[in-house]
Amino acid sequence: MSRVKKGRAVSGWLIVDKPAGVTSTAVVNKVKWAFSAQKAGHAGTLDPDATGVLAVALGEATKTIPYITDALKCYRFRVTFGAATDTDDASGQVIATSDTRPTDAQIETALTAFRGDIAQVPPQYSAVKVDGERAYDLAREGEAMDLAARPLWVESLIVIGRPDPDHVELEMVCGKGGYVRSIARDLGRALGCLGHVAWLRRTWSGPFDAEQGVTLAQIDAEAKTEALDARLLPLELGLQDLPEFIATPEGAARLKNGNPGQVIGHADWGTEGWASLNGQAAAVGHYRGGELHPSRVFNR
Repeated sequence: MSRVKKGRAVSGWLIVDKPAGVTSTAVVNKVKWAFSAQKAGHAGTLDPDATGVLAVALGEATKTIPYITDALKCYRFRVTFGAATDTDDASGQVIATSDTRPTDAQIETALTAFRGDIAQVPPQYSAVKVDGERAYDLAREGEAMDLAARPLWVESLIVIGRPDPDHVELEMVCGKGGYVRSIARDLGRALGCLGHVAWLRRTWSGPFDAEQGVTLAQIDAEAKTEALDARLLPLELGLQDLPEFIATPEGAARLKNGNPGQVIGHADWGTEGWASLNGQAAAVGHYRGGELHPSRVFNR
């Protein structure tokens, strides 16, 4: 006998403008409660002290999370020079200091090494797993870890402000898995002055912008009402970087049963895309000679 799922079968994206001092998981739990939703998840963790775009997926939209996670994201942040912290941000303990301060020209020169394909070592306080345990749990126990460098694509990294000699404000557009705290730490080291993140804001993530963001106060005020339902964005937005194919009615029926279905459109053999019928996503899969072979099916 199958278990009955608790909650509403509501699907779509809610873009939250996350405040500082709250974990991403706590935001997801609040959104899930506010919609009485059966299922919720988010596309890309923000540190507790970070603010900005946290894209929360509900219901069938959770199946599109990987495509938002893989999309480019934009961060604005301030680096404080002259001190390194154990967390690589302002919430940590200072572990080293320096009286050196870089010039504008030195910063511009150093930034060139942080653009394009780079290798980045995650912060000690991060969610990376080490022998099955989270790095931040081991770090809190005082264990120092030799974390492996990970590849990161940095589309752009530019100076947007230099308020004083102790700080620089930067904007970075990067791919999946970027740690802004590592950029601040490594930039400080490269400049010989040390550094850490003072504040951090994600301004956009894939198709989602901070201007679309709902505050936690708005979520509380509109919880379990039609007003909050009206803020939901369609799950199809999570698929916009994939080619769209139009399913025939018969093809859509087959796709929703997990079988290859006929679609209208053309692409190279094996191209990943999504099939729609009357504007609604039916499935994600791979195109093979007039058919889409589904890997994810949407049940609505």
